[in-house]
Amino acid sequence: MGISASQIGRILADLDLAPHRVRGWLNRRDDEAFWAQAAAVCDAYLRPEPDTIVICVDEKTGIQAKYRKYFEHPPAPGRPARREFEYVRNGTVSIIAALHVASGQIIVQPIDRNDSVTFIGFLDHLNQCTDPQVKIRLIMDNGSSHTSKATRAWIAAHPRIHVTYTPKHASWLDMAEMWFSVLTRALLRRGEFTSRTDLADKITDYAVRYNRTAHPWTWRYDARTDHARYLARHTRHDDPTAAEPARHSPIPTAA
Repeated sequence: MGISASQIGRILADLDLAPHRVRGWLNRRDDEAFWAQAAAVCDAYLRPEPDTIVICVDEKTGIQAKYRKYFEHPPAPGRPARREFEYVRNGTVSIIAALHVASGQIIVQPIDRNDSVTFIGFLDHLNQCTDPQVKIRLIMDNGSSHTSKATRAWIAAHPRIHVTYTPKHASWLDMAEMWFSVLTRALLRRGEFTSRTDLADKITDYAVRYNRTAHPWTWRYDARTDHARYLARHTRHDDPTAAEPARHSPIPTAA
């Protein structure tokens, strides 16, 4: 005799199990190299060196140029916007961006290839349009075009440029990634693009408009402080006899 779907549902509900649901997670070890790299990035944001500008660089690849086959119906009172699921693909666009941390302004350039030649050309452009009297601190991830021999050789030949790499699994430390999130929500998610050129032009136009009112983000996260909290939590977890951190007693008041 088999078991019915309703019986399976009741059993799973009683056991508080939901096998159809999946939640991603990352079991990251307490890696000193991770914390050191993360702290170096945070230091660049929170404690910048004198006579140094901090620039975050990253690429966003494979942005789809697509538009809906039918017009979207605008929202109305009590009814959300309605969108047809069919769309037409018109290829993809890739961009490279540099965010000036102190001003919040962005430089965006469409690229045909995401390789060392393209990346070095972009760095050369940044170098030429930056005051030669100041040093440049680049924040970027460990992408192949960022760490290739050609890129490292170019950086070594320009001693005023220094690089701080984000650690693995920490692209969120790069402010350029934050701007890509803004771009996605403001333009890409609901945009209609009839061609690759149309998409590239609209991204460029959006960056120009964004820069008119750009302002720096207030960075609060400090990896050094977070690491100390991490160690404190795991020390208490691994040693049940460890004393709880002292709590401040209430300040006595006059009777």
